[in-house]
Amino acid sequence: MVGSKSNAAAGVPHALIEAILGTASDAIIASDADGRITFWNPGATRIFGFTTEEAVGSSLDLIIPENLRARHWAGYARVMATGESHYGQGDLLSAPALTKDGRRISVEFTIVLLHHQGRELVGTAAILRDATKRFEEIRELRRQLRKSRCSDAAPIVNTASSPAKAGV
Repeated sequence: MVGSKSNAAAGVPHALIEAILGTASDAIIASDADGRITFWNPGATRIFGFTTEEAVGSSLDLIIPENLRARHWAGYARVMATGESHYGQGDLLSAPALTKDGRRISVEFTIVLLHHQGRELVGTAAILRDATKRFEEIRELRRQLRKSRCSDAAPIVNTASSPAKAGV
């Protein structure tokens, strides 16, 4: 069965692992227990603009907007201390992120906890996708819907010039 523990124990071909990690269009980022980036694939470079050399060894603050850092690090510390996350395996999360040129983008991602030999929690890995275009399209559709509802709910103004014409 694909993805089963027995498959992992039997060994996934190294070439497959390298191909997936090295060519995925999505960003694949791993970090250690302190939140330092330990893996950064070409998809991460494409999405965020930082090279592997710039990212690996840096804090995750590299891509976390400043106003969200305190919340992120409080959650990260709790997860590293307890080994438990509020997010289930496979949950699709959404958050703003930063690119090298300072732009805010919207990303969707899944996150997994990394354990050393199945025991000690040593960090996290995430697969991220730039969802900015989709989020902007949804925001515009909502704006248009609100505008449409407002115009539909506008009171009908009687433009009759005399009470007789207005039926009074």
